[in-house]
Amino acid sequence: MNCKVRYWLGFVFVLMVLPVLVKSQQRPYYTQYIMNNYIINPAVAGIENYWDVKASHRMQWVGIQDAPVTTYITIHGPLKKDDFGWETATSMRARGENPRGDAYWRSYQSAAPHHGVGFTMLNDKTGPLNRFAAFGTYSYHLGISSNTSLAAGISAGFSNMSLDASKLNFGTTTVDPAVASSGMINQIRPDISAGLWLYSKDYFVGLAAQQIVPQNVAFSNNTVYVEKGKLVPHLFLSAGYRLQLSRDVSLLPSTLVRYVSPLPLGFDINAKFMYQDLLWLGGSYRYQDGFAGMVGLNVSHNINIGYSYDLQTSRINTVSKGTHEILIGFQLGNKYGDWCPRNLW
Repeated sequence: MNCKVRYWLGFVFVLMVLPVLVKSQQRPYYTQYIMNNYIINPAVAGIENYWDVKASHRMQWVGIQDAPVTTYITIHGPLKKDDFGWETATSMRARGENPRGDAYWRSYQSAAPHHGVGFTMLNDKTGPLNRFAAFGTYSYHLGISSNTSLAAGISAGFSNMSLDASKLNFGTTTVDPAVASSGMINQIRPDISAGLWLYSKDYFVGLAAQQIVPQNVAFSNNTVYVEKGKLVPHLFLSAGYRLQLSRDVSLLPSTLVRYVSPLPLGFDINAKFMYQDLLWLGGSYRYQDGFAGMVGLNVSHNINIGYSYDLQTSRINTVSKGTHEILIGFQLGNKYGDWCPRNLW
């Protein structure tokens, strides 16, 4: 199939799964989830032949007091590498050669059956509210054809929602003394997520559910509530396609669709251009929210870095200086010296 035909097939594939609207959600936003799909879908754990560590720091709406700040670290890998160790076209980097060239496509095989595990620690702070979460992950990967694999995963842990009452100002309103003078108030809740991930040499489709167990959250039992509501499930549909535009350049169009009841559906559209799996540039559009630019570099077969800048199209852009997000990754136990992921691109 020539590049032009594959190009159009890829975009049709992505656009078929684009619904229409997003406004807000209870979980943090990420721009560089295309570099760390595990932060969205637990089925991704253990997808590569090494341990993948990612650390990210996101400063949202810079210039606005008490705007969201999100920091996380994730680690995941195969439970037993010997189950599916292989040497691939990406295992060496000949000078001037693209490790994702024709040899890669010819040698690609689906995953041998294996287990994956992972761990996530996350902190998301917005004004007086803070959410700290930690959870572990188990996944299982299975080849269902010569080039296609399916993974299922589940994460379980806890979320600690805390409120710093000393930062609240109600003016002349009478407030429950249990809230107004209590300092830091904490609510601990279970946190469960699950997902499926279908992947091959040139496409992926993922479905994930976060915050599966709905939880009521209230910091007061009296008539004046600082925070009253329900933590509801979040559903995510991911899809992407890999297009080889030339010997050295590939294009990765992808989308992420969100659903948080009772809000309408929402989506992102992403495009990522890669040069020899060494340097990449990308862009993203989040419907009715804004645009983002991204850049990244595989420093070596053990370290990669990425940076993104978001510009909002809503009225908040008049007071915000945009959103910055930086991500750094480490590939531990990379036995075959892969410069780039085999299954996540």
